[in-house]
Amino acid sequence: MEYIQLGNSPLQVSRLCVGCMSFGDPASQMHAWTLNPKESEAMVGHALELGINFFDTANCYSAGTSEEYLGRAIRSLTPRDRVVLASKVYMNEGHLSREAILREIDGSLKRLGTDYLDLYIIHRFDADTPMEETMEALHGLVKAGKVRALGASAMYGYQFYNLQMTAQRNGWTQFVSMQNHYNLLYREDEHELIPICSQMNVARTPYSPLAAGRLSRLEWKNGSKRSDTDQVAISKYDGTQQQDYEIVQRVAALAEKYGVTMTQIALAWQFARGVAAPIIGATKTKYLDDAAGALSLRLTPQDQACLEEPYLPHKVVGAL
Repeated sequence: MEYIQLGNSPLQVSRLCVGCMSFGDPASQMHAWTLNPKESEAMVGHALELGINFFDTANCYSAGTSEEYLGRAIRSLTPRDRVVLASKVYMNEGHLSREAILREIDGSLKRLGTDYLDLYIIHRFDADTPMEETMEALHGLVKAGKVRALGASAMYGYQFYNLQMTAQRNGWTQFVSMQNHYNLLYREDEHELIPICSQMNVARTPYSPLAAGRLSRLEWKNGSKRSDTDQVAISKYDGTQQQDYEIVQRVAALAEKYGVTMTQIALAWQFARGVAAPIIGATKTKYLDDAAGALSLRLTPQDQACLEEPYLPHKVVGAL
């Protein structure tokens, strides 16, 4: 496993992050394909064996049971200070108001069974709360020792820039990471958000690096429960299947050329584009093994150009 400093923070994270949206009680009615506590613990254990120390969840994943399952697994398997735990706030009552942030951090810490988070991420931009209120509340969590570093997730570049400048002007804690929607089938953040992150030394930890599996196989859908029922992924990708499938075919051709998997090609492209640690939302341990294989693969500039050439502009997804 390789490790990298997370932006301007002291956090050293593995180059792969386990996305824990796949953990949780299906009865929460968020997703039908989530893993139970025993299965979640097996995933965490295998990740730790691979040297992965970075785990990402959210207060809203499966009504909080994702945090519960992750926290239970960590307590069972490894000392707390050996892992980097990230959770999120926004998909809750009050979004990013001071009251909501103070309430939600305590809920997340209780469910995770820890007294601090390494990384606390705002899940979206809150247009209804003054930026000063949000950033001061987040800074207060850092000062109180409940949070070590701050991150942000999908939003427009100008929104992220304004939040950073609000923190800078007031001497408050700034964001060190950005978890945005980014993969070979969706690259709209290359226009503004990604250059801003590069300018500010903000580490990128994109979600959906495999486009919900569509970059890991030639079949657009594979008949799995997730493929058939994940309405969020369906809304993101299926409307542009016709224009995007050529990219999938090029990933497959390059994988055949190098004798590797399509997953490894798609993730190697992420690393070539400066990504720190893509979020891997695996439901089987073999998928983590597959992803780890990408770390030893280096794409040439010609390979990257071949993969990128068919891309056409897409409707913005994630920032809204």
